[in-house]
Amino acid sequence: MTSSETLLQVRNLKKYYPIRGGVFGRKIGEVKAVDDVSFAVKKGETLGIVGESGCGKSTTGRSILRLEEPTAGEVEFEGADLTKLSGEEMRRMRRELQMVFQDPFASLNPRQTAGSIIEEPLIVHGLGDAKERKEKVKELLSVVGLDSYHAGRYPHQFSGGQRQRIGIARALAVNPKLIVADEPVSALDVSIQSQVLNLLEDLQETYDLTYLFIAHDLSVVRHISDRVGVMYLGRMVELADRDELYEHPIHPYTRALLSAVPVPDPDAKRERIILTGDVPSPTNSPKGCAFHTRCPHVMDICREKRPEFKDQGSGHFAACHLTEA
Repeated sequence: MTSSETLLQVRNLKKYYPIRGGVFGRKIGEVKAVDDVSFAVKKGETLGIVGESGCGKSTTGRSILRLEEPTAGEVEFEGADLTKLSGEEMRRMRRELQMVFQDPFASLNPRQTAGSIIEEPLIVHGLGDAKERKEKVKELLSVVGLDSYHAGRYPHQFSGGQRQRIGIARALAVNPKLIVADEPVSALDVSIQSQVLNLLEDLQETYDLTYLFIAHDLSVVRHISDRVGVMYLGRMVELADRDELYEHPIHPYTRALLSAVPVPDPDAKRERIILTGDVPSPTNSPKGCAFHTRCPHVMDICREKRPEFKDQGSGHFAACHLTEA
């Protein structure tokens, strides 16, 4: 259930981490974790972001919510630029923007019960009195498939899937409009992954949620996303509707990624694209196209000029010189 209304607009987002060395700790370089990324998320849709470990997808999600302060760029949410808000204004805005973290054990306070973890956002934002908050906690536990007696238990008393459900309930507590889900199922068993994904889809319909869904598992992303963006070395290299991207990938990196996805039919013949070389270091990004050191179709222009991330037709964006050749 997507609309044409844009809820989140990210423009030229950058997040660089300084590298310091020497006696005085001077800056001697920087890690370009997110390097000039732009995309939009429509109200009610799920935008999936995929890529190898270290490509900057999680940092993108954290920078949008200002859990990491962006180095440059704009993050516009319902007309307000989040990067320009003061600390207090951003704290109030967090009612609209929540996050589900990758590791449900690390993101839950081991000294708090499940009930107090879920209740905390309500207290922070001054929502309801003590009795109303307790009722809301019970309701949220029920919504994510847990019993009300679970409220008195501590995180170590739950399984990984149950802990992730508590993390989802905490994110839902303040009725947000956008949830950034940072690899929410990658730490879970495959049998539990589908349960959590189905839960997220049901909640999206019930609460009219918009998701930015970050993952490295392409089959998971295909299952839940309306559109999919592919990142490589801090840059967005392709973005399109889910079926369009999986059936007609433009960028050589996207093609290589999709060729590695297992298919159920053992007799299906499909070209397996093996990339040579290693991913360059984000501390020393190659000139031109970041993928040119591994691309099987590399041209001279790829080594010199950075390709523009632009619409190749029907909302299918790609940053590749091959589209102009």
